[in-house]
Amino acid sequence: MTATAPSESWPQRPLPAAMIDALKTRFGERCSTARAVREQHGRDESPFDVPPPDAVLFAESAEEVAEAVALAAAHAVPVIPYGAGSSLEGHLLAVSGGLSIDVSRMNRVLRIEPDDLTVTVQPGVTRHQLNQELRHLGLFFPIDPGADASIGGMCATRASGTNAVRYGTMRENVLALQVVTAEGTRLRTGSRARKSSAGYDLTRLFVGSEGTLGVITEVTLKLYPLPESVSAAVCSFPSIDAAVRTTIAIIQLGVPIARCELLDPNAVRAVNRHDKLALPEQPMLLMEFHGSEAGVREQAEAVQLVAQEHGGADFAWAVTPEERTRLWTARHRAYFAGLAQRPGCRAVTTDCCVPISRLAECIGRAVADVEADGLPYFMVGHVGDGNFHIAYLVDPEQPAERERAEALNERLVRHAITLDGTCTGEHGIGLHKQGFLLEEAGADGVALMRRIKAALDPRQIMNPGKIFRA
Repeated sequence: MTATAPSESWPQRPLPAAMIDALKTRFGERCSTARAVREQHGRDESPFDVPPPDAVLFAESAEEVAEAVALAAAHAVPVIPYGAGSSLEGHLLAVSGGLSIDVSRMNRVLRIEPDDLTVTVQPGVTRHQLNQELRHLGLFFPIDPGADASIGGMCATRASGTNAVRYGTMRENVLALQVVTAEGTRLRTGSRARKSSAGYDLTRLFVGSEGTLGVITEVTLKLYPLPESVSAAVCSFPSIDAAVRTTIAIIQLGVPIARCELLDPNAVRAVNRHDKLALPEQPMLLMEFHGSEAGVREQAEAVQLVAQEHGGADFAWAVTPEERTRLWTARHRAYFAGLAQRPGCRAVTTDCCVPISRLAECIGRAVADVEADGLPYFMVGHVGDGNFHIAYLVDPEQPAERERAEALNERLVRHAITLDGTCTGEHGIGLHKQGFLLEEAGADGVALMRRIKAALDPRQIMNPGKIFRA
């Protein structure tokens, strides 16, 4: 099994001149072959270096996406959907060349149905934009992966993030989709009804498909009322194990905590420097409680008692919106704050998720392993649902460091799988975890996925090379 991404070995399928001419005739300057534009769309937050796409199309409607995909299908040219560019696993990389379809200009909130708690948006709408438009209605969309990702990209990777412990992931919160298939046809899946038994669940098939089955052009989501009361707290612990065991106890007690995030001392140190905070540089839980005033108070008191039993100290409240925003902004910037601790580095990031009862064991072994190796790192985690990330910081000019990071990642993933966990809780497979998928799902499971891919994309044009090699 290997976790590294192949590069030069991918078969190239560049755009023929006839297709470029057709795109420029139809879309004018919105189809670009300029090197700077192509390079911008040939790079995400992953550590992989791959040549950029041959052209970039800035689509403005589902009809335009369908036209472009139909043209690509006629020429057997790869299509790579592009949203906000925040992927960590190489999803946006044009490993075989082809056309990058940028949907960031498809950024309209189409319909808000407050009585049904639903909203329909175009794929380029970002989560921050959506919540700004919902706020005056007393509603919000809770899925928060940290980056200001696009809704289409969040669907494609089955994102989750800090609120998943209470509100679930994109899988639970997407009701319906409009998708352009590999043939260039527009397909609708699902409806605004909260449940359905009508045939195969095509919506769930496309959620998490990483752009390999079609281009998402419209999304209908569940919404939630803004909670009456919100309170956040930070608490420091003598060890990572104590912080994790506190989390386990909170979840097993059934406390409906909204967010429960872990930062290790390296991450706390990084955000202190980056955001000019003065948090104790110890393992830390950052928590948030939603509900009525009485309910929030009851949750917080229960959590504080549990934390104290495990050595938690410096329990501090952030009650005002400004205080909460400052803390959560620092948490969301932890990735870039961590990178800044080693200027010029790239991060190899893990994404394991395990049953909550096995979390302490999994994190403990992973931390001991990287400490013994000596590679610089930091760790953050959505530990309320068993998901955590170690970012190994490697010098891109030192291939041996990348090899050490991949070896550490491989040992961590194998251990997580033995604990009945997964190699990826929210980032997806992309280029990085294809070998791990085979180990986790088994040869028969991956073979079935391949047959689904072949049935929906017989010419293998939709984001080829991701999830598994074409």
